[in-house]
Amino acid sequence: MIVKSDSDIIKNYFEDSSNLKGGHAEKVIIPESAAELASFMQDANSKKIPVTVSGGGTGTTGSRIPFGGVIVSTEKLNNILEISGEKMSAIVQSGVLVEELKSAAERKGLFYTSHPTEKTASVGGTVATNASGSRSFRYGPTRKYIRRLKMVLPDGEIFEIARGKAMLTKDNSGIDLPSGRRINIPAPGYMMPDVKSSAGYFWKEGMDLIDLFIGQEGTLSIITEIEIGLVKRPASILSSFVFFKKEEDAWGFSDEVKRSPSLDILSIEYFDHNAVMLLKARNLNVPAGMAAAIFFEQDTSRKDGDTVMSSWAKMIPEYNTSLDATWVAMNEKDAQGFTDLRYAIPESINEIVRQSGFRKFSTDIAVPGNRFSEMMGFYADAFKKERLDHVIFGHIGENHVHVNILPKSQDETVKAGKLSLLFVKKGVSLGGTISAEHGIGKLKHRYLQEMYGKRGILEMTKIKKAFDPNCILGLDNIFNREILV
Repeated sequence: MIVKSDSDIIKNYFEDSSNLKGGHAEKVIIPESAAELASFMQDANSKKIPVTVSGGGTGTTGSRIPFGGVIVSTEKLNNILEISGEKMSAIVQSGVLVEELKSAAERKGLFYTSHPTEKTASVGGTVATNASGSRSFRYGPTRKYIRRLKMVLPDGEIFEIARGKAMLTKDNSGIDLPSGRRINIPAPGYMMPDVKSSAGYFWKEGMDLIDLFIGQEGTLSIITEIEIGLVKRPASILSSFVFFKKEEDAWGFSDEVKRSPSLDILSIEYFDHNAVMLLKARNLNVPAGMAAAIFFEQDTSRKDGDTVMSSWAKMIPEYNTSLDATWVAMNEKDAQGFTDLRYAIPESINEIVRQSGFRKFSTDIAVPGNRFSEMMGFYADAFKKERLDHVIFGHIGENHVHVNILPKSQDETVKAGKLSLLFVKKGVSLGGTISAEHGIGKLKHRYLQEMYGKRGILEMTKIKKAFDPNCILGLDNIFNREILV
């Protein structure tokens, strides 16, 4: 086990993409096995030392930033243990990077469906927040593919759970651990919206126990090993950017693409006028005078190329744009260039934040499909009124976009906070979630309360205490530590 305590060395562990300031810890523990981690956690629990889990550092909600205690980093738990074409699965340690798993799977003709924007995200991090990225339009959320988890509980016990082995209901919500200890899980009364969501502890009547640990943000256990289902890699993928002169045309185009039964779409991504300007800063070939763009990926394995192009050639002009304002990747190099351009948006936003010195306010709201146009209109009207710098981009295919407000002064920071809360309240009123994939972390406690109320938050704390009675793990993630007293 590696231990780091030099302040100059460990300060990088106090940062992530949230720009949350003030993090501090006594030291960083880097276990090289589950057994080492278990031994450390047993000692930390007996001494009631707070422990914060640190993954790849790509989170946007401050989850990995500690405020006291000790950091446990999963960076050395970074081995791909198995990739099986027969089982259509991979077994990896939690510190493996998503890009590493994707590449290893594709070399065997397999496809890891999670496709988050951040290339250096760890697989454990995506499980901890149920982060799925753009291709969940086709494949569904990360949760769907998790077959088995190996974890270390707050008291140091190693616990392994496979999908299908234990179900939770209001009448039977207890689990028996290998040590003989039983954990009784108090069934909450809150209802989760029927949209892609990563907001608080997952709960549905009759749910699989494993799902409780997916999206728990390092508050119930430390994940060390993951078995993940894979799918067959599409033989060919068509990637394309379509640019529009009006944002409403992009919304309409997206709606038609989603409804079309003849298109094997993997992902549909949206870029508002400010996001298009960021694209243009990276690629001068972005057409001038465009207010929005849609990036999509289509599985063309089972379709004739000419037929596919003919379908798009008919659809695109119906939305007041043209094939001249459309890019199509003609080879894998072009496709990778498109993906890199799409990934550049959050990188550009983070650079703006670093230069301004003011934190960004980002919302991660998803709403039901029949309410999405109303939500988008609400964003547009609000920004016309407040005139705050902002960038909207993301997974329009799942009625889920990332709204980033970029204040340039203290007064604008106050306005941005109020506006973000207004967006949250609107999303909840439409039957949506306040976080589709980023989680709650340390920055969105108020948002979660808007979604579930104080009663729902208190019900989550009871689940937390069932697993972590000394309340040492992941403090301030999902809810404030004060509420645990």
